Amino acid sequence: MATPGPLRRAHTWIAGHAPWSAWAWRNTAFTVAAIPPALPAVLGLTYAALRPGQGVVPLLLILALSPPLTLLQRSRFWALLGLDVPAVVRENRWSSPRGLAERVRSEATWRQYGYHLLVSPLAAAGGAVVVLAWALGAAAASLYGWSWILPADTGTTGWTNESDLITAGGALLLLAAPWLAALFTRLDAVAAAALLGPNRARELERRVEDLAESRAGVLDAADLERRRIERDLHDGAQQRLVALAMNLGIARATLPDLPPEARAVIDEAHREAKEAIEELSNLVRGLHPAVLEDRGLDAALSGVAARAPFPVELTVDLASRPGPTVEAVAYFVVSEALANVAKHARADHCSVRLVRTAGRRGDVLAVTVTDDGVGGADPARGTGLVGLRKRVGSVDGTIMINSPLGGPTVITVELPCGL
Repeated sequence: MATPGPLRRAHTWIAGHAPWSAWAWRNTAFTVAAIPPALPAVLGLTYAALRPGQGVVPLLLILALSPPLTLLQRSRFWALLGLDVPAVVRENRWSSPRGLAERVRSEATWRQYGYHLLVSPLAAAGGAVVVLAWALGAAAASLYGWSWILPADTGTTGWTNESDLITAGGALLLLAAPWLAALFTRLDAVAAAALLGPNRARELERRVEDLAESRAGVLDAADLERRRIERDLHDGAQQRLVALAMNLGIARATLPDLPPEARAVIDEAHREAKEAIEELSNLVRGLHPAVLEDRGLDAALSGVAARAPFPVELTVDLASRPGPTVEAVAYFVVSEALANVAKHARADHCSVRLVRTAGRRGDVLAVTVTDDGVGGADPARGTGLVGLRKRVGSVDGTIMINSPLGGPTVITVELPCGL
């Protein structure tokens, strides 16, 4: 499909914003529709201004009419502009005592009062200005069409310079009226979004809290599922493999007269069973070590440090245990960091330190892993550091990696203990 040229685009834009366009009449209808809902506020404010001592009653009446007026304004925005102004979610019905108390204390209620007492009369005034602009513009632009009905001595008949100016001014006013209506529409829409609907900042805060709670629930559920799989593997498949290895060992020891081929098969099966048990033990330990749940990080990481192929200096200084989710993340961070050191760093020594301290976001579990290897650790090279970042980020933790060429490499992780 060919792209329209500049002249065609300009023609389309002018036709879409002309005084007879749907855009112009939609904005005009919207601004004019602001007049009826504003009548209670206009009358109440006028009465209060004329009779200061008796102005409380109409103002209270306006406050009482705020819910239906808000509903009317929201329907105006939706019907004429297609703009959805969300309703404020209330916990109680407005007719109940708790509902009334909730509305009196709610800042959303007072924002709505501000719209009805201030913005709505101004929007109605804007609607009146738009109507006046259309009426004066049409009357002035068509001066030569109706000036014949005026008396002859008024001096307005015929082609005169004054009549030409009036006609030209009316045409310009007709061209400006749609833009005036569009301006009032825009201002009214911005004010309604800020005052009639829920507080966006509060809604974002509430949404963030809900997402944080949902994520914490997902993390807890995933941790519970890992523990269940660990128990099932430990109590089921692992025990069956142990029994199989024992039976094969007994068969090899109690059946000396077997042919060499059969004995070789039993020996191979016994060796494979023991290797499967070892692999399954590592898998179970990687899912969720039972010692972590029973005795905490100190005991669990002591086993990890003891299995490392290099000396590991472990220091755990925790006044109290963090939550199970944070403990699991800290355990896997240290395990993966030591595995990366063993695979890539060519280090001779490593130190691991865990300390619970007070931070800007409350108590944090600080994990520091330092090795004397060759350095140059880069997450972009797929050394497992990307997985560390993702695991730490799952609990809103932070990770810093300092690994210059030649070493040493220092990985510092901070995990919030609130989870």
